[in-house]
Amino acid sequence: MERIERVVTSGTFSLDGGCWDVDNNVWIIGNDSSVIIIDPAHDVDKISRTVAGRTVEKILLTHAHDDHIRSAKEAAERFGAPVYLNPADRVLWEMVYPSWDFDHELADGDVLRIGDTELKVLATPGHSPGSVCFYAPTLSWENSEGVVFSGDTLFNGGPGATGRSYSDFDTIIESISTRLLTLPGSTAVLTGHGDSTGIGLEAPELPAWIKRGH
Repeated sequence: MERIERVVTSGTFSLDGGCWDVDNNVWIIGNDSSVIIIDPAHDVDKISRTVAGRTVEKILLTHAHDDHIRSAKEAAERFGAPVYLNPADRVLWEMVYPSWDFDHELADGDVLRIGDTELKVLATPGHSPGSVCFYAPTLSWENSEGVVFSGDTLFNGGPGATGRSYSDFDTIIESISTRLLTLPGSTAVLTGHGDSTGIGLEAPELPAWIKRGH
């Protein structure tokens, strides 16, 4: 059975002329021989120590904000792995990589495999036009039944930020309502930043998020 490992890396996020210090969650899913990496942010050396010589089959990106992708090229070259992204985020991708492209396009409903584990791609625009989440019903985190890797779409305490370019609050609420909160309540939510949470914990808070507007 595949297992999940978390690596926390530190760096910056830049957009619209601002720059902020951030800690990112990098998720590694796999077994003793091969893994996939979700959002290999900031520190490829630290990520490599957790990969520990295993084959990296794929690098999956939840979206193309620069904190999530700035180290993708280094990771792809280090591990010899193809990079996957939803092309709806190309405008953000090209801010970082005007002359280098990702290898494969992600689309809603795609199923990606690592060992015996399947991850289903859920298109969840709002934080960015091409944001996606990865749902793995057979994986477990802290005794959950299933996990969803939510990127910056859903956090412990509410939706991802929508106050910057190429984001929209009504769109992210629609994505969370129809694509994530419809998952089983026992599903763990493994986020792009900060603490994990659960679908059952977050679902009752939806009306409060809508009321506060963020």
